[in-house]
Amino acid sequence: MSEEGRTGPPAAPPAPAPGEPAAAEPPAGRRIRAARATARAWRTGRLDPWLLAAAFFAVYAAISVTRWLRWENRSWDLGIFEQVVRSYARLETPVSDLKGPDFPILGDHFSPVTALIAPFYRLFPGPVTLLVAQAALFALAVVPVTRAAAHLLGRAAGAALGTAYGLSWGVQRAVDFDFHEIAFAVPLIAFALEAVLRERWRAALCWAVPLLFVKEDLGLTAAAIAFVVAVRTWHSRPRAATGALTTAALCVAGCALTLAVLIPAFNAGGEYDYWTKLGEGGGGPADALLTGTEEKLRTLLWVLVPTTGLLALRSPLLIAALPTLGWRFVSQDPHYWSTDWHYSAVLMPVTALALADAVARSRRSLRPWLRTYAHHLPAAALAAALALSTALPAAALTRAETYRPGPVAEAGARVLDTIPDGAEVAANVRPISQLTQRCRVFWIGGSGDLVPDWVAYYDPAHSAESVADYVAQLYPEGPRWQVTAQEAGFFVLRAAGR
Repeated sequence: MSEEGRTGPPAAPPAPAPGEPAAAEPPAGRRIRAARATARAWRTGRLDPWLLAAAFFAVYAAISVTRWLRWENRSWDLGIFEQVVRSYARLETPVSDLKGPDFPILGDHFSPVTALIAPFYRLFPGPVTLLVAQAALFALAVVPVTRAAAHLLGRAAGAALGTAYGLSWGVQRAVDFDFHEIAFAVPLIAFALEAVLRERWRAALCWAVPLLFVKEDLGLTAAAIAFVVAVRTWHSRPRAATGALTTAALCVAGCALTLAVLIPAFNAGGEYDYWTKLGEGGGGPADALLTGTEEKLRTLLWVLVPTTGLLALRSPLLIAALPTLGWRFVSQDPHYWSTDWHYSAVLMPVTALALADAVARSRRSLRPWLRTYAHHLPAAALAAALALSTALPAAALTRAETYRPGPVAEAGARVLDTIPDGAEVAANVRPISQLTQRCRVFWIGGSGDLVPDWVAYYDPAHSAESVADYVAQLYPEGPRWQVTAQEAGFFVLRAAGR
């Protein structure tokens, strides 16, 4: 048959000869293919975790940065960590003068992971860099939580649990309370437990082990995650279970080494200072466990009820929460017992993923009431998180005044501007994180034999005379102090003759 009379499909274009490059795809074709891939990702929900993470990054960054701009920091921690990260950025030994002149921070808490922020600090020096990094880390944990929940329960339930985690009270409290190293732990725990739920045992252990470098107690959390892997693989994968138990033992040993050797080696006193938290009241851990039981029970209920409706108790993943709850409840320090501060943030990905696991298990239950209860829990957890958020830091983002510095911040800026860059300054909480970027800052009265040239103090209840008398008492061997600037409760004092 002639070419004109052929009715079959057209012949495929000839393949390029060996060594001859293939014809490049037209730009329009590449754009169409990329658009189709994006559409498929949207339809299948693969973008959901990342879109949620991006949204929560914006929320967390807005909460913490606007609070700093309003001068409402409630602790010295942001100042401490900025001094540490600045040391890393300068390739120096990590020290914090707020803990004492040239205090080696690894002798306080073992958190070398904060060095990862140093390159960003070199580019954008200042406390806001730490706050933005923390927001990114907390938001990153939304990805494994949402992804694992969607894998087990479906797209809608996964998005609900991811959002509930993002709004969880423990994370919001941490975002609202300066910067802390545990921001690195939250995504590590989330990715590790996601890997457990996806039965990627080696990945779970690889995500868990770096917790040893986040904070000294988190080695026990890493061991707990490894133990969860062993529980899940005990019958089906004996070799994996053995490897997990070995990893758990190594994590416990690493934790012990950090507490008994590494931290004391950096500590001027040759010890781990926080052991005293276990016996401040004259008793031991057992006595401490029975102290403040009402508040501890209330915290435990907050951890389990609004986040999981108690259903997470059906999941072995909840084992990963035991080390954190354990050290907090055996401490004599009441700050550790409550729902305040940042201490519950590492529990939030555990409870969220334990709930996803428990719901998946309960859907196969022979008890109809349990299947019904489990079916509604993702939506209920989201509803609880939304309701609680009206009284949590995220609610402030709906108010216009949140985004304005306000008269207190403006007055503080004017007063602190009188202190020259590079000066040695002793300060209390409010001025600290506004000065650490450009001055050498000590905690007021905590600089040992070193007498600073300047003092920055905030207390609207005191007069200039009473503040000057107070500073003179803190530095009795020092020079006479003169108030050089004051406004709206902020005071700057300068040592006479300096």
